[in-house]
Amino acid sequence: MVIVFVLMGLLALAAVAGLYWYVWRRLVRDTTSGPGLARRAGTVVFVAGPVLMIAAVTAERAGAPFWLQQVLAWPGFLWMALSIYLLLGVVAGEVVRPLLRRVMERRAAPSAALPQPAPVRNPAPVPHTEPVPRTESAPTGAAAPEEPSPAEPPRPVTTPSRRLFVSRAVGGAAAAVALGTVGYGTYGVLRGPRVKRITVPLAKLPRSAHGYRIAVVSDIHLGPTLGRDFCQRVVDTINSTQPDLIAVVGDLVDGSVKDLGPAAAPLARLRARHGSYFVTGNHEYYSGAAQWVREVRELGLHPLENARTEMAGFDLAGVNDVAGESEGHGPDFGKALGDRDTARAVVLLAHQPVQIHDAVKHGVDLQLSGHTHGGQLWPGNYLAELANPTVAGLERYGDTQLYVSRGAGAWGPPTRVGAPSDITVVELASPQA
Repeated sequence: MVIVFVLMGLLALAAVAGLYWYVWRRLVRDTTSGPGLARRAGTVVFVAGPVLMIAAVTAERAGAPFWLQQVLAWPGFLWMALSIYLLLGVVAGEVVRPLLRRVMERRAAPSAALPQPAPVRNPAPVPHTEPVPRTESAPTGAAAPEEPSPAEPPRPVTTPSRRLFVSRAVGGAAAAVALGTVGYGTYGVLRGPRVKRITVPLAKLPRSAHGYRIAVVSDIHLGPTLGRDFCQRVVDTINSTQPDLIAVVGDLVDGSVKDLGPAAAPLARLRARHGSYFVTGNHEYYSGAAQWVREVRELGLHPLENARTEMAGFDLAGVNDVAGESEGHGPDFGKALGDRDTARAVVLLAHQPVQIHDAVKHGVDLQLSGHTHGGQLWPGNYLAELANPTVAGLERYGDTQLYVSRGAGAWGPPTRVGAPSDITVVELASPQA
């Protein structure tokens, strides 16, 4: 079994190396006229980028000193995002490249096909009507006047070849688009999440709870790139919605309480009429879930560890993330939802959408989740669809509705493309209203 994993790892590494070589060839080798400073500089970038990326991931997962994680995170994770869009740009360029060559060939064809003037053979002598004046011989020692030599053809100007021009045009466009995409996607994350509002009707919700507003935030991912300022921005955005209840649905952090406790401190300023509640995500179990549960409790949030509480008009329940199973603290739907009044509506906080199947079995009316980031980096949403029943938005599974937030932050690259971050205000609606 170990040999199989090693072989799979080597094959994956070879595939990634091959893709990097392909992108380097198109963007560096094919766009430079020969070995020189430009080619050497491009090669250094394509070697240093992957090294920094691997170092950033390794440092975070291995719990390296936090200052080292911060030093490596920005260049390493941004290269991760940039390499994705450089690859997509180069692949798209393969379609443009032959078309551009054909256009250039057609534009050059008319000038090459122009007819050349035919040389004049044995021109007829022109008669002189006036006598030719007598010329004196040149003084001795004086140089005879030189006869004009035939005009030399102009020397061709050295220009990049057509192939080099096409490679530079296509490669430059691919690099510019990739840089612009990653730059704008990073700005979107650092700017902070936008507020999204949806209305969810619940058949069992009493009229007295009609219009109840739950602010759902997931996947903040405080870590080496997103710190205290980002957390404060998220808190301010949530508070501006003036919700009745706040639900923090997992993946709050990527690191220990020791390193990220100060970054999470603004959570103490969350304000809602009926309080703030928290459930673990898979990244909490990479970061010391027990310590973070204690930390958020001290910050004023109420952890729901396979537990339930009664709200005005409905029950609010929460289950641990499935990643907790490795530590003996996985989700327990029976504990969270057993022995309840089934006539009351129940809203469940569960980090991963895949937990919807257990929610359906236990008669949950609405499950609130995150985890997917909406794919975070297009076309990652297509991969996310393979592992999750719902990637983003509201869907129904039998009598249970599932809402999946795209999340407020980002894991790895602090960048989002095609999956803008959000904080969602879910307004519950009663059919009796």
